[in-house]
Amino acid sequence: MTSTVSPPTPRPAPLTREDFKDFLTISTRWMDVDIYGHVNNVQYFSYFDTAVNSWYVKHGILEPANSPQIFLVVESGCNYFSELNFPDDVTAGLTIAKIGSSSVVFQIGLFSGGASETAAHGRFVHVHVDRTSRRPVPIQERKRAVLNRLMF
Repeated sequence: MTSTVSPPTPRPAPLTREDFKDFLTISTRWMDVDIYGHVNNVQYFSYFDTAVNSWYVKHGILEPANSPQIFLVVESGCNYFSELNFPDDVTAGLTIAKIGSSSVVFQIGLFSGGASETAAHGRFVHVHVDRTSRRPVPIQERKRAVLNRLMF
C-alpha cells in the first residue's frame, strides 16, 4: 500500500490595507493578553466577530435582539503574522470574498495601530438563517445590495 502525502500549503503573506473595503477600530483590553505578554490567539476571533457584526448593525442588516433572520458562523480561520498587544488599537479591515444564496464569506484583516500589513487575517463564513428554526434562508435583495458594497 502506498501512502500519498500532500505537499504543504504555502504560508500566506500578510495583506495590506488596500485589500479591504471598510475598517473598524477596536481597542485591546487587559483581559485579552495572556501569560506570554501578547493578545491571545482566541481573541482574534472575537475581533473578527465584533468587526463583522458591527458592520451589519451599522448598515442596517442586523438588529441583534430583534431581527427575524440572523447570521451564524459556520466556518472560520486565521493566519497569524505578528503580535497584537495591550494597550493598542487594532484596526479590523473587512471585505467580502463571496456572497451565496444564504451565505457570506468575509475576509478580515487585523492591523496593529497604524501598521500597513496585517498582524493576522482570516475568513469568517456566515449563513443567513431564520432566528427561530435556525435553518438557512435566502439573503434578501436589500441586504444583498448592502453586502455587495464590501465586494471588490
